[in-house]
Amino acid sequence: MSAVSKTFHVTTFGCQMNEHDSERMKGMLVALGYAETAEQQEAELILFNTCSIREKADSRFISYLQLAASYKRRNPEIVIGVGGCWAQSVKEDVFRQFPYVDVAFGPGQVHKLAEFLTSDSLTAQGFFEFEGFTGHLPSARARDFQGWVQISAGCNMKCSYCIVPATRGRQVDRPLEELVAEVREMVDAGVAEVTLLGQNVNAYGRAVRGGSRSSFAALLHELDAIDGLRRVRYTSPHPQDMTEDVVRAHADLASVCPHMHLPLQSGSSRILKAMRRTYSRERFADRVALIREHNPDIALTTDIIIGFPGETEADFAETLEVCEEVGFDGAFTFIYSPRRETEAAELVGDFVPHEVSVERMDRLVEVVQRRALERSQRFVGRTLDVLVEGPSRTDPSRLRGRSGHGKTVNFSGLAEAGEIVPVQITGATSQTLAGEMSLLARALV
Repeated sequence: MSAVSKTFHVTTFGCQMNEHDSERMKGMLVALGYAETAEQQEAELILFNTCSIREKADSRFISYLQLAASYKRRNPEIVIGVGGCWAQSVKEDVFRQFPYVDVAFGPGQVHKLAEFLTSDSLTAQGFFEFEGFTGHLPSARARDFQGWVQISAGCNMKCSYCIVPATRGRQVDRPLEELVAEVREMVDAGVAEVTLLGQNVNAYGRAVRGGSRSSFAALLHELDAIDGLRRVRYTSPHPQDMTEDVVRAHADLASVCPHMHLPLQSGSSRILKAMRRTYSRERFADRVALIREHNPDIALTTDIIIGFPGETEADFAETLEVCEEVGFDGAFTFIYSPRRETEAAELVGDFVPHEVSVERMDRLVEVVQRRALERSQRFVGRTLDVLVEGPSRTDPSRLRGRSGHGKTVNFSGLAEAGEIVPVQITGATSQTLAGEMSLLARALV
């Protein structure tokens, strides 16, 4: 099929890695001569980049896919493609269950999409080998001043609830020199903030493909030395691999943001062991103490799973205790969802009733939000550097941006997207900050 003048639409589900992969898909398609359209029903190529971490993501995707199928029934020339973790997890059945899908590919095979689109094949094709990095593909970034950087693919951990190792394979890292060169090119193109991506990002450096072993701290130091790079973020680290050299990098390197997302998952050591998380409640507390010893003002956010098989009221109470003790600046909270091909999915007799999980979630959210609100008050009266992202979603007359701590800031002032401006914080909620930028401050930027 010819790619000239064709239109495409990509719908993305799931994590930041999927957002990155979708940007690479878009960049590759633009290079092939495709043009992006904002409306799915106007596209001649309808793509889905899927997630399989939670059941809710699966069900949302299926409804979107069925809608695309209705467009294809009206116009058989439409091509439907499904990529990402869900496609990888059901690779044996995807074309049987959904015969209107033309091409399916796993997260390690994004580049094969171009091969399919430029071939003369009239049959559906699937690509599911673990190979390649999407970081080598061209990118169509959502914002010119922010960029994702994939530093590794896959994961060597064996968390009993997680399907990622089955969908993305074992961890493979990109060479440090290659990453530094990529970020330098991005900065030269106007990027001020990069976010480093990996399934276990701070385990970087042990499985480098085509290069010498390194470390995550060494990578942070190399990136900090790049002129013009204002901010470095990363997600998601694992508490097991949160070493002192990484913690110190937050204190010593100007570009590394004072924000760390450190997944807890549960405050119960018994449940953590069942999850195969490789750390205890005490070890997590030790890492938090080390982080705050070197970075007293750092913002800590986390992930927590409620209702893991076998979780008792006593286990849940320990999770609440950790949240009270740590005082997270924010948390992503989830009710456990069994995933195919995972160890935890076999624990059918230990499943926590849904109504119990919902009630526990309500109590958890109250603690998380109350402690986050208390933590947010430390910013009131301070002046923070804010990277402007655009107009406020709640008040178009104001601007929206993010502080180095990862907080969304809505503020009054005059600035362009991509600028980093000083904002005096005048108010705080559990999730956002409010402030004012003076005209004098604007003149000094």
